[in-house]
Formats: sequence, C-alpha cells, structure tokens
Amino acid sequence: MLKTLKKMKMFVILLLVCGASSGCMLTSMGPSLGILSFPIPVSPYFQNKQEEKAWEEGRYEETLILDPIPGGKPHVAEDAPSDDQVMRAFLKKHPVAGNYPGLFEVQHNDVRIIKEKVQDVVDEPRVHPLYGPVQVHHSHWMCKVYYTEIIRNGWPVPYSAKSEEKMDIIYIDLDHMHRVGNVVSGDYN
Repeated sequence: MLKTLKKMKMFVILLLVCGASSGCMLTSMGPSLGILSFPIPVSPYFQNKQEEKAWEEGRYEETLILDPIPGGKPHVAEDAPSDDQVMRAFLKKHPVAGNYPGLFEVQHNDVRIIKEKVQDVVDEPRVHPLYGPVQVHHSHWMCKVYYTEIIRNGWPVPYSAKSEEKMDIIYIDLDHMHRVGNVVSGDYN
C-alpha cells in the first residue's frame, strides 16, 4: 500500500514537471478556466439594462455649477448634447414594442445627427437654496435625426418594409448654473 502511494506521488510529480517544462501549463496563456474560458455572448437586453441603471443612479444627470461669467463678455454655451442623449430622447419618442428576433424587428440604421443651437440665454442672478447665488444658463438645442427604418415581420406572413431617409426633430434643453460674485463678501454684482 505504501509502495503504490509512493509510486503515485512520483507519477504526479513527473507529470507536473513534464507539463511545466513543455510550455503548455500556466506559462503561455495563463490559467485556464476550462469551459468558462470561452467567450459567452451577452444579450443587448442586459447591456441596455446596465446602462439604464447607470442613468437612474444619476451618474449622468448631475447639476453643473460652473465658474462665474467674466464681466463685459457675452457667454456662449459650447457643449452640444451628446449623441447618447439624442438617441435616448429619440428612443423615448419612438419606443420599440416587441422586437423579437425572427418574428418582429424594428431597426434604425444609417443614423446621422445634426445639432443646432436654438437659444442661449443667461438669467439674472438669484439665490437658489443649497446652491447660493447663481445664474441659470439655458441652452436649447434642436437635433435633427436622419435615419433609415427597417421593419421585419416573420410571422404569419414574412415581409420587410424599408423607409429610406426618415427625419425626426428632437429638442434638448441643457441647463447649467454659474456662480455669481464674491460669496464671502456678499457682493453679488
């Protein structure tokens, strides 16, 4: 019994030495996870769910309070809405009900977004609770979304409908605040 156990240990050690010296074990590509090392596709449903969770937590919706506007110069808002903000507003306006692959799908392809500033106004200074003396800077944008819509129905009668060069207008308001004056001395002008 002791002799067979000793032979078994020697065999395992010999196997480990041969495997490690051949370059096939833990040296070239790191440890293997077996079947778990193969890539597993993740559904876009779960990807969108994680993005929605980040939006709900307020990660992207924080109130911006910027430095005071320099005196004597008109201030212009330079930050246009991001493409992500435009597409989120577009999908709220055009919700896709269903979207079952093979049965019913709606796709928006070849999307082009053109952003134009409609209004750029700075309000008079006033005191807001929790912020102190600030000026609200309103910046309103008109975003034209050009796209191709493809509707595919797979049941009961399979067909595809393609609408070329559709256009929709999305209005987005980007408001932020600017601090006003010297907060310590109380001079707000």
